[in-house]
Amino acid sequence: MQTLPTFVLVHGAFANSFSFAPLQAELALLGQRSAAVDLPGHGFEATFPAAYQAPQDLGALAVEPGGIKGVTLADNAARVIDVLERARRNGPTVLVGHSRGGVTVTAVGNQRPDLVDRIVYVSAWCPVDLPVGDYYAEPEMADVDPAAFAPAVAGNPVELGLIRTNFRTADPDALAAFRHAFAADLTDDEFRTFLNTFQPDENLDVGTSADRAQAAAWGRIPRTYVRLTADASLPPAVQDRMIREADALTPDNPFDVRTLEGSHLRWLARPKPAAELLASLAEL
Repeated sequence: MQTLPTFVLVHGAFANSFSFAPLQAELALLGQRSAAVDLPGHGFEATFPAAYQAPQDLGALAVEPGGIKGVTLADNAARVIDVLERARRNGPTVLVGHSRGGVTVTAVGNQRPDLVDRIVYVSAWCPVDLPVGDYYAEPEMADVDPAAFAPAVAGNPVELGLIRTNFRTADPDALAAFRHAFAADLTDDEFRTFLNTFQPDENLDVGTSADRAQAAAWGRIPRTYVRLTADASLPPAVQDRMIREADALTPDNPFDVRTLEGSHLRWLARPKPAAELLASLAEL
């Protein structure tokens, strides 16, 4: 009898394990086991400054310390490795990363390929030829404007030692930017509900050239890339570029490429198609 894997789910920036609750419910109804990880400084380890509550004190929000300061990519990888070591006692593991979580799962694959039976990127960063930050200067990211979020940024990231974003803002320009980037195809209620699951602080470390996918370790792991066709924050063109670069790195172990319709967050807000896709990977 085949032993079903444990899907280990790794969230993106400003998110947490709570993001995966609807997906996990659908996976459970398909008989699949999953564990959602809170990276260091996320979930119940997050800092929600008192100034973030209503009525907001934007001046205080800009300077109040946050617990995620100093958290590194190495810390993130160590947290996921610990979860994988525990999950592996029950059988195979499928490591799933979304968005910025792809940087972490790539680092894990570089360090401990023995713990991962398949690695899955869902519109996630898979840095191969360049560090993540350098892709923003490439043609595939030309339509992405990080400055669009400026009205919601609180404080100076260098001084705070973290990135702080006011997701509870009522600024129409900031809300429009979030909506365009993450959830243009969700209802207003779905969009605001998801926005209120985000936490304000994120760490600064997205890795260096040393944290790109390495053929000798990461490259041994069977891998799947799930393209999101209407993702405006990580456009299909850059998703496809990372797939091509990875396949060129290890041509004998190319990506199994799948596609889901929708924006950056639709697959989590309306998770049934994604759950069915992931469950199909359990049979590979």
